[in-house]
Amino acid sequence: MRQNDHIEEISVLKLTLHGKLVGYLAGFKNGRNVLSFADEFKSDSSRPTFSLITHQSFPNSEKLMSEPWAKNQRLHPVLSNLLPEGALRDLIAQGLKTHIDNEFQIFSYLGNDLPGALVATPMEPHDVPKSIHGKAKAIKFEDNDQKNKFSLAGIQMKFSMKEKDGRYNLTKNGELGDWIIKTPSTKHKHLPLNEYTAMSLAALAGVNIPDIKLIELDKLDNLPQINLPDEKLAFAIKRFDRDGNTRIHMEDFAQVLVKYPHEKYDSANYEQVGKVIYNFSGDSLSDAQQFARRLLVNILLANGDAHLKNWSLLYQDQVTPRLSPAYDIVTTSVYIDNETKYALNLGKTKEWYSVTEENFQHWANKSGIPWRALKPHIDDTMEKVRTLWPEALKDLPMDEEHKNKLKEHWLKLQAHFRIETPAIF
Repeated sequence: MRQNDHIEEISVLKLTLHGKLVGYLAGFKNGRNVLSFADEFKSDSSRPTFSLITHQSFPNSEKLMSEPWAKNQRLHPVLSNLLPEGALRDLIAQGLKTHIDNEFQIFSYLGNDLPGALVATPMEPHDVPKSIHGKAKAIKFEDNDQKNKFSLAGIQMKFSMKEKDGRYNLTKNGELGDWIIKTPSTKHKHLPLNEYTAMSLAALAGVNIPDIKLIELDKLDNLPQINLPDEKLAFAIKRFDRDGNTRIHMEDFAQVLVKYPHEKYDSANYEQVGKVIYNFSGDSLSDAQQFARRLLVNILLANGDAHLKNWSLLYQDQVTPRLSPAYDIVTTSVYIDNETKYALNLGKTKEWYSVTEENFQHWANKSGIPWRALKPHIDDTMEKVRTLWPEALKDLPMDEEHKNKLKEHWLKLQAHFRIETPAIF
């Protein structure tokens, strides 16, 4: 046996945030991965916020960063949640000829255009600090060749794309995408029209949303070979974590609460999310009021998918968390027979058709948010939707059958949240 046979080999990514070194992520051949924070990051009192759990005001943040974060196969949830799920992950893993659970390799491939502002850069072996590799041998990264063609039957796919002169291109050569484009789904009919309509109605109810639009598929260039239904339009939403070539850091609530993507429905409730927003946001009352408004709008729109990954914090000034604009609001009940529940528990219930204002009051009390500061926003939301939605829905592009199901949903809600539509409508 040669002397070197038992020496472990590692590949190392340098993690930076707004140009500052955060630390190093080492990937071992056996699937183990270790994130070590740089001393200069830990000791920097004005450091940018990597995750709320590393924020200076977060309990035990220093202790959390004092030890490396080690995991097997999956990355730590703060990093794992930056990776795509479902069909898009399958697509990337297939192109890289790797297993979908090889998160280190997928992360290294996507490291230059991750959600938020974190950048992961492959390191040359001779640049890896000895304190990181120890007795292990740092090796060169294999070239991630993604030129192969894919063909995947899929649910909806989404891509980060750059808009130029009315055309949209998959980003390459370090360019940042400024739009998320969601192509039509082979499984759910007219999903882009559904999302565009639901998001537009949410905006009319006072929900803060990014720019959205519907785009003809022939305006999208160099998409991978994916199966698409016979539909003409994709849904586009402006990335709020990008401003030209500037990255703005963000994290979803699965990252904030340190949960893996597969735990996004059953490991937390809206009280925990509300508490975090109210205790840590740079404008806690305003963000809590917007959160309450969105919770109600998701119920009114029959969106059963407002799980942990569909709420985010945005670090506009690099340090202070604020509730991000809303995204991924869809009327899911038109695709799921007999769906009657929203994603997480709210004031002791998950049931759309039994939820009342008392549940919201119970949620507010448990979250530590003064109900008197939230009730006017609940009332204002209801006034807006009753006044604006029935008329607006007529002109929005949602499929007619889906519109009818949404109107039926409105009539099944408890009296305080019911939306009547004119008989002729």
